[in-house]
This record gives sequence, C-alpha cells and structure tokens, in this order.
Amino acid sequence: MLAQMKLIVRWLLLAAALVLVAYLYSGVSVAGFGSALIAAFVLGLMNTLVRPLLVLLTLPVTLLTLGLFLFVINALMFWATASVLEGFHVAGFGAALVGSLIYSLCGMVIDVAMERVFPPSSLPPPV
Repeated sequence: MLAQMKLIVRWLLLAAALVLVAYLYSGVSVAGFGSALIAAFVLGLMNTLVRPLLVLLTLPVTLLTLGLFLFVINALMFWATASVLEGFHVAGFGAALVGSLIYSLCGMVIDVAMERVFPPSSLPPPV
C-alpha cells in the first residue's frame, strides 16, 4: 500500500514539476495540470522503455563525450513526449534540452524529498 502511495505522490509531483518548467521557461508549454499528469506518465514510460535502448545504442558516443551525450538523450525523450501529446508542447530541440535539464533538476529534488518522506524499510519484502 505504501509503495503505491509513494508512486502516486511522485507522479503528482513530477506533473507539478512539468508545470513549473512551463512557468519558468517559455520554450515549454503545458495546457493544464491534467495535461501535465499525462505528459509525466508518458515521459516516465518513454524513460523506462526507450531510453535504456538509446543509451545502449549510443554508448560509444556517450563514452567519447564523457557522459554529456546523455543530456541529448534526455532532451530527445522530452521532445518525443511533447510530439505525441496534445497539451504538452516544446518549441524545438534547444527548448527540449533546457526543459529536460530543469525537469531533471526538479526530479532530483523530488527524489530526495521522497526518500525523506517515505524512508526505505529495513525489513525484507514480504514473501
């Protein structure tokens, strides 16, 4: 039960982070909080399903750039999410890069806060 609540709270906070990105940076726009919820969900799916494949395929370039190419992959995920949704718009690749950086920073803050609110249990998971 706690794991589901943690997942829902994180999803709501990441949707709020998308609204914050749209507020802070004019290259990203979100129609409303409902659109932000859908965009955060789709972005999470893309990062879970597509991003690992892209990271694996671009591993030589990532190694040559000392990991900086991962910023490009994050921007591509951000841009691709905006291209498949109606209420979430990114002006171009540059806007996707800046928007994904701001969104990633917000995500890091959210993850730290979530660990403080929902500390990991020292008990083993139930069998």
